[in-house]
This record gives sequence, C-alpha cells and structure tokens, in this order.
Amino acid sequence: MVGRVDVQRASGHASEPSDADIHQWVGQALDVIRRRSSLLTVRFVDEAEMASLNQQFRGRSGPTNVLSFPFEPSPGLPPSIDILGDVVICMPVVEKEAAEQGKSISDHCGHLTVHGVLHLNGFDHETAADAKVMEDLEIQVLTAVGIQDPYRGDEAIS
Repeated sequence: MVGRVDVQRASGHASEPSDADIHQWVGQALDVIRRRSSLLTVRFVDEAEMASLNQQFRGRSGPTNVLSFPFEPSPGLPPSIDILGDVVICMPVVEKEAAEQGKSISDHCGHLTVHGVLHLNGFDHETAADAKVMEDLEIQVLTAVGIQDPYRGDEAIS
C-alpha cells in the first residue's frame, strides 16, 4: 500500500497514464514485495530532460526509457521518514518502444513504473539470477493489474 506518490508531468505528451493507474501500479509493486507505505515521485519527461539525466548520472548519451534514483537521506533526517526516491519515465521513448513491441503505451508505462519501483527497493538485473528474480516480480505485479507478461517477446529494458 502506497503512502504517497507525487506524479510530475513534464513530457507534454497526452499519452501519460492517469494518476489512478500510477497509484495502482506502484501500490501493487509495493504489496508484492511486502514494502510498507512509502513516499516516491514518478516523473514523466521529454527526450531532452531524459538525455541530460542519463548523461549526468549514467555517463550514457541519449534518452533511455526509465531511470530510478533511490533516496539518500541527509545526516540528521529522522529514520521514520520512508522516502523511496524517484522514477523518471521518458514518454517519447515509451511511445516508440510500445509501437515497436506491439503493446499499448499504458501497459508499457505500467511495466516501466513497476520496474523503476523495484529498482528503488534494491532489485536489479546485473546478473542473470538477479534479472530472473526481478522479472518474476514484475510479471507477478503486472498480472495482478491486468497487464500481460512483458517478457513474452523478450524486449529489453535499458
């Protein structure tokens, strides 16, 4: 169950998902991993902003589909504050990938949102074993919210 999701809309794209969908995806992801109520931001951006973030924080050129930024508390911050961090999604990339993969923009946004939330909770896909765990969790969450298994076509999340 989610405490608060701050949704920021900076992409200018009408295809951004509804707040209700975002809350459902985040809430289900947190339920599946048994995470208590948390605070996080989901921000939808354009290619320029995502390319800038990708270069600054990953040293990679160009936009990517999703980035996650786990919250790092400042010294002296009360431990009772449960802030996860930020998930940033690039709508032009999502739209392009959804078309290429033959899926709806909403379903692809749902997958990337869940993917980002899992990253904020320490899951990754650096090894085959870790990727399997993360993908299985994603499939479980997405099935619960009515989104088909995104790995049936073996598309990659960068």
